[in-house]
Amino acid sequence: MKFFTGALLASLANAASVELAKRDSPIDLSLELVGNTAIKAHLTNTGSESLKVLKTGSILDTLEVEKSDVFAGASKIDFDGVRVWVDYGALSEESFQVLEAGETVEIEFDVAIDHDLTSGGDFTINSVGALAYAEADSTAIAGTVSFNSNVISTHVDGEAAAKVRRDWHAQVEKRAVVQNDCTGTRRTAIVNALSNCRTLASTAATAASSGPAARLTEFYKSSTSATRSTVQGVFNRIVSECGSSTSGASRIYCTDIYPACSGGVVAYAVPALAYQVYCPLWFNNYAAMTSACRGISQAGVLLHEMTHLTSIRGTQDYNCYGYNCVRSLSAAQNINHADTYMYFAQAAYANC
Repeated sequence: MKFFTGALLASLANAASVELAKRDSPIDLSLELVGNTAIKAHLTNTGSESLKVLKTGSILDTLEVEKSDVFAGASKIDFDGVRVWVDYGALSEESFQVLEAGETVEIEFDVAIDHDLTSGGDFTINSVGALAYAEADSTAIAGTVSFNSNVISTHVDGEAAAKVRRDWHAQVEKRAVVQNDCTGTRRTAIVNALSNCRTLASTAATAASSGPAARLTEFYKSSTSATRSTVQGVFNRIVSECGSSTSGASRIYCTDIYPACSGGVVAYAVPALAYQVYCPLWFNNYAAMTSACRGISQAGVLLHEMTHLTSIRGTQDYNCYGYNCVRSLSAAQNINHADTYMYFAQAAYANC
């Protein structure tokens, strides 16, 4: 039996260290199988008050953001849809959706698009996650409400799942070929970010190999030789990938080829296609580098996105962003968490 469980806000990233307050959840989520791998989700606000929830990066988003974790036995199937990185400070009213008391909205998505289910077989599906919310007169994130859906058991037709997956990737690849244009000041910013990313990663690789055990433990909950070797290997691969703007395993775009640069999205990656896209917010809102201990820079965001690539680490987000959340994860999560690598590299660079 293969196990498929949702983490429906897992791709929503935050450009600041924010601890979100949790409250008793009025959200009810019910899943219905409407095809071989297609899901219709019924999301209901069961509370007595309206709720203003963030759409970007969540189950309410129209993008193929991470809406599920998929397991074949104990092995996780890689997510290869879109991983977005959102600036909470750049949210607008259009980034939110108001769920009135008692209101139900329907969302449809296909789990075969962003997970390789081509082998077919028996799967168990459920969705577990959270929605960020703001107060009615604000766009500042005030907290989160959680949800946990019913469980669906189904047998997947591998050939049909393969067609869904193949058709989606063909569409995205076609758009990518047409719109590859980092030019002028944007090209300069990307080239500089790659160079700075290399500096961050090189410093972090040395810190992982021979730096203080306390720093490894702070971020990865471990300083064993195995942890040091794994972390150093990730940063060494980033050093290589950031070492050139004309070769490498990934493609970098300055135009919104998906498109996904809306609702506060700063950058996004599609691991399966090995590309990254940097949005106007990335160019306009962040310094090239920062010496602040927990600071975020263009280079840091680029490093974060690099770790999502399957050739680097294939990291997850776990709906966990910012230093405080990094510290709350388990060792097993930290070693596979994009923000953990970004904040470790920044701490090593700032020597804090």
